[in-house]
Amino acid sequence: MDRLLIRGGRRLHGEVPVSGAKNAALPQLCAALLSAEPVTLLNMPRLQDVSTMLRLLRHMGVGVERSDDGPLRIDAGALHTPEAPYELVKTMRASVLALGPLLARRGAAKVSLPGGCAIGSRPVDQHIKGLTAMGADIVVEHGDMIARLSAGRRRLKGAHIATDMITVTGTENFLMAATLAEGETVLENAAQEPEIADLAEMLIAMGAQIEGHGSSRIRIQGVERLHGCSHRVVADRIEAGTFLCAVAATGGDVLLRHGRADHLDAVIEKLRAAGADVQAVADGIRVQSPGGAKLKAQGFRTTEYPGFPTDMQAQFMALDCIAQGTATVTETIFENRFMHVDELLRLGARIQVDGKVAVIEGQPRLSGATVMATDLRASACLVIAGLVAEGQTAVERIYHLDRGYDCMEAKLHGIGADIERVPA
Repeated sequence: MDRLLIRGGRRLHGEVPVSGAKNAALPQLCAALLSAEPVTLLNMPRLQDVSTMLRLLRHMGVGVERSDDGPLRIDAGALHTPEAPYELVKTMRASVLALGPLLARRGAAKVSLPGGCAIGSRPVDQHIKGLTAMGADIVVEHGDMIARLSAGRRRLKGAHIATDMITVTGTENFLMAATLAEGETVLENAAQEPEIADLAEMLIAMGAQIEGHGSSRIRIQGVERLHGCSHRVVADRIEAGTFLCAVAATGGDVLLRHGRADHLDAVIEKLRAAGADVQAVADGIRVQSPGGAKLKAQGFRTTEYPGFPTDMQAQFMALDCIAQGTATVTETIFENRFMHVDELLRLGARIQVDGKVAVIEGQPRLSGATVMATDLRASACLVIAGLVAEGQTAVERIYHLDRGYDCMEAKLHGIGADIERVPA
């Protein structure tokens, strides 16, 4: 497996382009299944998860065309195999997003229970509950969700769906399925992430009738068919937030081109309280920082958007490790999302974990060592820690990083980091 070698202690200066959002790109690739006409997606990031999803679409009979850095064209007109087998989806949680579109377009689907990062339980029962209310019969057999329309139905039906918990992928699945359902669907307790609003905008461009996206209550009036469209994937707020934390920790002055400050309010508020200067500018976000030793540690509690995102918890913890003072971090979304702590301890961090709470005591320095990435965001956390540690840090198992970051080491190298990928 490839690994990253990082020699810490360098300040970061320059400009970084923020890629399209992984968490917007994956549902939008599935949304292309809803139409028999071609869909063109711009700003599609080059990620392992995207490559996995494209392999899945090809397996279904979908045509995929992409030039080196140009738009991605998806033609689901010849969709013939409404299945997502385990061999193709075992590394990717987002495969469950094929369930709603396949049911809506083909009336049947067989989707393997998904994999992804081992950060905790992410049950699919809410997906099954909502799609059942829309007229689907779903059973789980031998690790597969097997779904079909209820007897006598030719289309899904509109429904009032109130989930027991806020679920991002559940909201996306219901939203896509409802666009082709008979009648009106109302989603209560809907997730409000920018990626969901971006998905809704793509669906509207395809002819869907949607109101309230970006709020906790979404109304969808089903239509008989959707047409093709061209849509630009929104900038990745988690990638932008990761680079904000990296620059804040190392010190420096960096422009994150295309970054959306309005999607990162909770993170930017904490960075400013820590002592970094973060400003929205004409084409992105500018961050200036004196460096971690002059920053003040900040505690926070992860929660659903627009609160502090769980996907930024590990990266901000890396900053807290070398800031002044003590910070308390509470993780409320995933029960297994402190796995990066043991690796930070190898670098000299002082952290104590009790259940869902971690207490971080800032240290004047970290020391380079070999560490192992355990999941996607933990990988980014260890990269940030390596950027500020004395000596050399080797981050192993970076295939996690490649699932969600588009050429992270090249972007960091471009703004002054001493970082290189060492092939297996």
